[in-house]
Amino acid sequence: MTRPDPLAPRASLLERAAEIYDFQAALGQRNALADGSAAGPEVAPPYGGRHGAVDRIALAEAGFILPDAPTGVLPEEFRIIKRQLLLAAFGGNTAPAVERGRIILVASAQPDEGKTFCAVNLALSIAAEKDVEVLLIDADFAKPEILSILGLEGGPGLVDALEDSIVDVESCIIRTDIPNLLVLPAGRQTNQANELIASDRTRDLLDQLVRRHPQRVLIFDSAPVLAASPASVLALHAGQVLMVVRADRTGEAELREALAMLSGCGSIQLLLNSVSFAPSARRFGDYYGTGE
Repeated sequence: MTRPDPLAPRASLLERAAEIYDFQAALGQRNALADGSAAGPEVAPPYGGRHGAVDRIALAEAGFILPDAPTGVLPEEFRIIKRQLLLAAFGGNTAPAVERGRIILVASAQPDEGKTFCAVNLALSIAAEKDVEVLLIDADFAKPEILSILGLEGGPGLVDALEDSIVDVESCIIRTDIPNLLVLPAGRQTNQANELIASDRTRDLLDQLVRRHPQRVLIFDSAPVLAASPASVLALHAGQVLMVVRADRTGEAELREALAMLSGCGSIQLLLNSVSFAPSARRFGDYYGTGE
């Protein structure tokens, strides 16, 4: 047995480690991850958008749902509405998220039928969920109202991200002080809104918004279907349409025409708004002691 020469130079710790660890292989693996060739599932980058505080007093005065407000008629009604939409979006409690089903378009046939009121309340209700993030998108480009309703400041939005590929849509999103509620403004005014929505850029942008965030639901507040064209184009991208029908205003012929224009989406549900209840009818508010 040959004994080691005590006068021979000893290997350094790095040299000894190199004998049992392949640094070149490790470096190659790191480089592969850097260029994406061996990367795992897409991960959302750190949030780089804006922050804003919702005007809760204005919401209350306008009759909207308030975060952490006592349970009553309106919150319970939207709990029922959102549950069906979320089941379709996520395929049940154990099934994986269905990406297109997480894109919900809220529409109406004509103006003043409660479309934006329902879209905002739906977003506020979904934001109360523990495991869901909701992105409320103002897609009523001619008359955007989301920011003024919530009391948020203006800035770049959906149109800006669609027009300029350099603009990161995530940087246009406003993260509000209501947990799980994000807002994407309409952006600058343009006469090319329909063409922008119909472009390939829209499909790529929506794919980015949902794929990087598996628990995110997108709610589009669109322009009235019979008053402007973007709603019918957005229906091609949406997995679900919630059609707001005002009981005392929407005519059958208008409703049928609007539904035909939204036929690009295979799942359309109707929400009857402004319904009058008989005095003897049972309501959620009676149960919770807040009958109106």
